[in-house]
Amino acid sequence: MNDRITLEELSELMKKAAGVTVAPQELQQRCDSGFDALGIDSLGLLGIVGELENRHGTPMPPDAERCKTPRQFLDLVNSTLMAGA
Repeated sequence: MNDRITLEELSELMKKAAGVTVAPQELQQRCDSGFDALGIDSLGLLGIVGELENRHGTPMPPDAERCKTPRQFLDLVNSTLMAGA
């Protein structure tokens, strides 16, 4: 199993946990846009974090839900997953 979260997986999680559809290609182009600009609020981000914890069976860092952009989020979450691997 790949322990890195990809833009594709984040895109899928955004749709599942926050009900926001953003194509992976668009997410890549807007990786430094705020989650708020993508339509994700703090509750949506919390849902994404919870979904990741269930999926990977590992707690995410508390700062994950405070990340402002997809890039920041992926960097933080992937460094946590890699450290735990």
